[in-house]
Amino acid sequence: MGRAFEFRKARKMKRWAGMAKTFTRVGREIAMAVKEGGGDPAYNARLRVAIQNGKAANVPKSNIESAIKKALSKDSANYEEALFEGYAPHGVALVVECATDNNNRTVANVRHVFSKYGGSMGTSGSVEFMFDRKSIFKIKPDAVSDPEELELELIDHGLDELKVEDDEIVLYAAFTDFNILQKALEEREIEVTSSEFERIPTHTKKLTDEQVEEVIKLIDKMEEDEDVTNVFHNMDMSD
Repeated sequence: MGRAFEFRKARKMKRWAGMAKTFTRVGREIAMAVKEGGGDPAYNARLRVAIQNGKAANVPKSNIESAIKKALSKDSANYEEALFEGYAPHGVALVVECATDNNNRTVANVRHVFSKYGGSMGTSGSVEFMFDRKSIFKIKPDAVSDPEELELELIDHGLDELKVEDDEIVLYAAFTDFNILQKALEEREIEVTSSEFERIPTHTKKLTDEQVEEVIKLIDKMEEDEDVTNVFHNMDMSD
């Protein structure tokens, strides 16, 4: 199948892999959501999403409740989102999303990984334009009786595309239409298993298996940093 195929397959399972990092990521998402809109998920759409994704990652309810309580306390850390751009080996563009309470530490760590593993850190805007930022919602196939009918219904609520896969239905919308589509799904009482933002490359680079290995090594090291929440690339993942 090739190394690119194995990489793509592994990424579907790895994004929330590693329980320690999963709890850290969920906690930070909750902290930022609470800071933005308060601790009541009924009135805070971003918090509902964070809770939803925590449940999808099998984070215990007690951990989620504890994270909300901690975020509401006066002593809670002040996490902020940070974005870094650059290139991996062989000209592969990378966008690195972070949630940090110490930007200087995060900048240093990200720059170190780029440098040590054959990449180069770029300036703001150097590669972000190569990606389309999309809202992604995933629901179970049995959540709707007719996916085609649902697709027609949701077009007026920001839906760009609906894909039926083996174990889930994936809905795509523009980044700015996240809340509109989320509200439409809630009104129809369709349970969303997870939702997130993804950066989809507008063009991709085809590499050899050996070159893919080099890029994977950098991405793996980048993802090990607890401040890093997502790493997006423009490698061609087709076979």
